[in-house]
Order: sequence, then C-alpha cells, then structure tokens
Amino acid sequence: MSANLLANALQRWGHPRLLVLGDLMLDRYTIGDAERVSPEAPVLVLRSQSDDVRPGGAANVASFLRGLEAEVSVVGVVGNDGDGRTLRRLLNDLGVEQRGVVALDDRPTTVKQRFVGRSAHKQPQQLLRVDHECCDPLPAEIEQELQREVRAQLGGCAALLISDYAKGVCTPALVRYAIDFAWRSGIPVLVDPSRESDAAKYTGATVIAPNRLAAEVWSGRALHGSEAALAAADEFLRRLQVASVVVTLDRDGLAFAAEADRGIVACRPRTICDVTGAGDMVLAVLGLSSAAQLPLRDGLELANAAAGLEVERFGVEPVTRAEIAAELKGLRHDDKVVPLDRLQQLVHAHRQAGLSVVFTNGCFDLLHVGHVTLLQEAAALGDILVVAINSDSSVRKLKGPERPVIHEQDRARMLAALGCVDHVIVFDDDTPHRLLHALRPDVLVKGGTTTEIVGREVAEAYGGRVVRLGATSEISTTRLVDRIRSTESASPCAEAVR
Repeated sequence: MSANLLANALQRWGHPRLLVLGDLMLDRYTIGDAERVSPEAPVLVLRSQSDDVRPGGAANVASFLRGLEAEVSVVGVVGNDGDGRTLRRLLNDLGVEQRGVVALDDRPTTVKQRFVGRSAHKQPQQLLRVDHECCDPLPAEIEQELQREVRAQLGGCAALLISDYAKGVCTPALVRYAIDFAWRSGIPVLVDPSRESDAAKYTGATVIAPNRLAAEVWSGRALHGSEAALAAADEFLRRLQVASVVVTLDRDGLAFAAEADRGIVACRPRTICDVTGAGDMVLAVLGLSSAAQLPLRDGLELANAAAGLEVERFGVEPVTRAEIAAELKGLRHDDKVVPLDRLQQLVHAHRQAGLSVVFTNGCFDLLHVGHVTLLQEAAALGDILVVAINSDSSVRKLKGPERPVIHEQDRARMLAALGCVDHVIVFDDDTPHRLLHALRPDVLVKGGTTTEIVGREVAEAYGGRVVRLGATSEISTTRLVDRIRSTESASPCAEAVR
C-alpha cells in the first residue's frame, strides 16, 4: 500500500462520533530515580520526582480517539470517589461526552498505580504496578442502566468499540445486548477482548482483535510464527461468526482473517519503550477506519503504524494524524512493487479519492540521473506515479542477450526506493498496451531518446493525456554500459578479474 494512498485514507476518516463501552480506568504514575538498594530490604529505593495521571483502559481508547480528531462518547462506570472525579475531569478536558458514565457509591474507580524508575540516565522502566479495583460483575440494575445508555447514545455514532479488561463492566448480557442492538442499527462493532472471558461472549461482532495471549488461551495452543496465528484467526472467524479477526502479535505485527482476505501486516524494526496502550491504539484506529468504511487491510496498515509510534514512547500518549502520515513515509519499499490485479485495486482507490494517476514505462537498467530526473518530472504531472518496468526476458528482446545488467526484481526495488514513485509493476509484454487498457492512467509520460511514444493511441483513445519529457543530455544506460566495458577491457587487471 502506497504512503500517498494511506495518507489520503487518513483524510477520509473525517470526524465521526464513536461510542466506547468498557472498563474505564485511571492510570497513575510515580516517576523518579532508582539508583540504590534499600538497606532495609533487597528492594530498590525510588526517589520520587513527579506524579502523573492519565486515562486508562476504555478511557484510554477514548483519549486516543480524541487525539485522532474523532468525536467520542463513553459508557461505563466509575466510583463515586476522588479517583473517579479525577478521571471524569481528564475526560472532560479531552472533550469526551460522559452522559453514559455511572458513578457508583459501593464500587471503587479502577486505578493502576505504576512506579517508574530511571537509573544512570537510561530509559525509565516500570518497577512495580499496584492495582486498586473491584472485578465483580455489575449488579443487574446497573447492567440494565448501561444497556439503556448504549441504546440512547449509539444512534448518533458511526461505530461501537468495546474495550473489555475483565473489570466487571463487560458482562455477557451487556456485551450481547450492545452487539445485537448495534447489528440491528447497522453500526459496526469492534472488540478488544479479555483473555479471561469466554470468546463466545463476542459472537457476531464485526471485528474482534485479541492479543497473542488471548488467542493462545482461546485456541489452546502456542502461536509461534505467522501460520499458527493465521490458523487461529481462521478458527475464531468460523467459531465466533464475526466478519474479521485481527490477532495482535506485538513485534510480529498483525495477523488477520476475513471472508475474502487473510494475511500478515508486518512491523518494521523499532526501539520499544513501553508496550502499554498498543492494543488500545489498534482498537481506536480500526474503529475510525471502520466508521469511514475503509477496507480492512487499509485500516490494519494505519493501525500498525499508529501502534508502532505508541510503543516508541513512554506511557499512554495520544498519536496524531500528522504523526501517522509522517510514519507512513517510512513504509517498506517492497510494499510498492505489486502485481497487476493489486495495482488495479489501488488505482481504483486512488480515483475514488480524487487523485490523478501518471504512468511511465521503460527498462530502467542501471538506474542513473536521467531516469531520476524523468521520474521526478513525471510525478509532478499528477498525484500518483506508476512505473512499469520490462521484465528480464522483455529487455533481452529489446536490447540483446547481454542485457539487462540488473535483475528485474532488483530494478523494481531500486525504483520503489525513490520517494516520487508510488507503485512499480514488472511486465513481460513487448508493449505496455495491456497495462494501459487495464489501468487507464490520466497521463502517459515518456522520456529518453526515442521519437515514438508507444501506447499513445491507447491513452488518447480513452481520453488520457500524453506528455513527452526531454532526455538528460549525454546520459543513457547504453552509453554507461559501453563505457564500463571499454574501461574494463583497457584495464591491465581485466584478465585477472575475469
């Protein structure tokens, strides 16, 4: 998936309202230096320097959504205590609608207290976490009150997100009611489930996104490797009657299965600071993408990028759309090299987004400054640049048995590494006619020294524009090859090299 297309998908998110149902928590942090051992016991001494409070659990999902410019309502419970008032103040400051939050006198607000220490000016590390909570299922009367809140607020929302941390709010009856009511209302439901719950509780959801541990518990086997994760996703897809399953695999990316698609969305190597909040970020981004009716694979690419940014920072901090867009520019170059069927889908998506497509083709053997200049000028003629390169067998027909110098896959990867290039395709035909008929680019570009623009008649027949760009003076692949060969034959070491 091209960075341009994914960045455009960010704009398609808009600013929908989403409803978050689940376990609202308060995260407390005590941060300081931990550079000595106590004389009283073999424990570290934390010299406190600062304290911080942040939304946690389902409240963190709401916080992430607000950071991504969505409107948010929440349904859940807090205690009628100081921590509950603090959490509600934080949500109010974020602009989160809280009419669905019920304050209980006989139940404390769930609080995770983290003690974080630095040593020798290194990255801070969690030393201890203390949880203050009641995990008993909600009483029937509160469960029914939350059902009424779901029914009252869901009508104005584009998606329902269920964040289940097994703290007693997401009872089977409440989850069943929420999923069924959303289904009848035509609203997608996305679930970040608890491994401590029976998976059947989430039957009928649109997307369910268990982490690796939850998937292992539900499947009864360890998930080592992508094929095992995909097999588990397929199993849950059948068993739970959901539209899609996404298994989050931390540094191994995301494994997903849907009726018409399955695969792995890989992570790029990162320096991981803190994995807290990564699952919440995946849920938030998938929820926004589902509300915008983006294809699942596009949503997963965006969620993967956002979660990667989240684990590179300490604690739970919102990620912005601008940060995700910047991250997308670092997508793997191999993602740009695609077969024709996938390229047709991408070009169609570009057109749906109002983007214009520029097409150019050639051998691109021994990539040089003339090629780069051509591609930069071609890219400036539209929004998306597609480069078609002749396969090795096709080059041999055109240039002779000693060409190409560089293998087709290596040529494709070098072109994909250029920022001005969005998609690369390798083709075997003598002409690009078949590609032009299939893709119908808005602009056909040709450069170099040839006088004929092959494919002109095809492009002009469907109303495309044809543009000739000038060649860079005195530079061509053939001349470079001839120069290298003449230099090699003149060298006294030529025979030794051979």
